[in-house]
Amino acid sequence: MSLTDIEFFKGFIDMCDKGFKLGWHERNGGNLSYRMTDEDVKAAKDYFNTPSEWFEIGTTVKLLAGEFFCVTGSGKYFMNVKSNPFDSLGIIEIDENGEKYRIHAGFVNGGKPTSELPSHLMNHEVKKHLTEGKYRVIYHAHTTNIIALTFVLPLTDEVFTRELWEMATECPVVFPDGVGVVEWMVPGGRDIAVATSKLMEKYDLAIWAHHGMFAAGPDFDTTFGLMHTAEKSAEILVKVLSMGMGKRQTISPDNFRDLAADFNVKLPEKFLYEKED
Repeated sequence: MSLTDIEFFKGFIDMCDKGFKLGWHERNGGNLSYRMTDEDVKAAKDYFNTPSEWFEIGTTVKLLAGEFFCVTGSGKYFMNVKSNPFDSLGIIEIDENGEKYRIHAGFVNGGKPTSELPSHLMNHEVKKHLTEGKYRVIYHAHTTNIIALTFVLPLTDEVFTRELWEMATECPVVFPDGVGVVEWMVPGGRDIAVATSKLMEKYDLAIWAHHGMFAAGPDFDTTFGLMHTAEKSAEILVKVLSMGMGKRQTISPDNFRDLAADFNVKLPEKFLYEKED
């Protein structure tokens, strides 16, 4: 037995591999983090090493004090996670003040957590509070078609939500609250972490302009499926725009309202506007 035999660790590795195979993680692009359950920690503790010294997180996440996270490493490649997980990722613990972390497993070659750890933890804190602890996964990937659209569409929640909803009928059901958009900011810093955490108070999916997407969910499958659905819808829109003919027909606001009634979801009216010709 080892960590690789524990279910959460296998699920983490599998999600990394799926994202790489879809082309979302060139070189060391993207990152993933998972807030472990008490059962996960109990199962993993037998395989912990002597903990490292404490390191500054770069922000304060008081609500996450004492929590354990599995997280990908800074400068590590998703393509190597499956073959060499203990080099590519690790398990960290947050201190009692929510200001520092220490490493308990992984990062065997002197690695450390992703440089975007502040963004991950600040958004874990938001989602833990809003969902009463149900959400445990934060995922960032360089989704090709979403990135392409951020160069041609207005960078607003309303436009991106409506366009993605129109391209694939399941989108309003998969993300009925819509998507948020962050204008381009330097990645890995506190500013983008704060901007994203504000959006995560309303949405489960945020688009980072010219960079990718940032998703939250209760488990690996749901979170990956959310991002996969949005990226496929973006791919359809890229193809439609590339045809150069414009949309001859589409889903109307009333169509969306009918869909919402049948699938028992609530769609914010701000996204159901009549478009100008």
